[in-house]
Amino acid sequence: MFDFSPAELTAIALSLKVAAVATLGSLPLGIAMGWLLARTRFPGKLLFDTLLYLPLVLPPVVTGYALLILFGTQGAVGRFLSEYFHFSFAFRWTGAALASAIMGFPLMVRAIRLSIEAVDRRLEQAASTLGANRWRVFFGVTLPLAWPGLVAGAVLSFAKALGEFGATITFVSNIPGETQTLSSAIYGLMQVPDGESGVLRLALVAVAISFAAVFASEWLVQRQRRETHR
Repeated sequence: MFDFSPAELTAIALSLKVAAVATLGSLPLGIAMGWLLARTRFPGKLLFDTLLYLPLVLPPVVTGYALLILFGTQGAVGRFLSEYFHFSFAFRWTGAALASAIMGFPLMVRAIRLSIEAVDRRLEQAASTLGANRWRVFFGVTLPLAWPGLVAGAVLSFAKALGEFGATITFVSNIPGETQTLSSAIYGLMQVPDGESGVLRLALVAVAISFAAVFASEWLVQRQRRETHR
């Protein structure tokens, strides 16, 4: 039952690698965007907010196609990276990480934003009154108090990246050992007559990892709410 083939183990390992890189790579920007939306007002904020959450409602294939247009070998950004930095996202695992990061980014930002909004501003104002500058207030007060939301956002982004399929397969295809993640491996096994056992094995792995990630995220959110209402 759980006799994984080398290709299946490679797909699982690659999925974890892609999800981890996507999450860690987007976390600093996610924190910045969460703070920006939670603590500032600026013209066009509603439009910015809408564009930020657009990947959640767009068909993932559309997002993948947009990435292919921009970061493909003939795309404006992709050609620039290839010519000047000899680096390419298209049809590589790094492209899968990029697609996964974009799909999971709205979930990360939302969790971080809500967590920062829950931080009592009076504590930040008190720190400022005592002479702390904006950066010191952020790193010394806001960030430590908002840490459950940061972890929850990172976990949600990781889970989303782990299960991403549409944008990834559109942008980087389904190349075994290079871009074949857990989801695309399941899709490939569904196309062969004797692939049912492999589909079941990989599906159970996906369910187990996703359940653990979502459970951890919900536990952290509830813990933060309890601490906030004390």
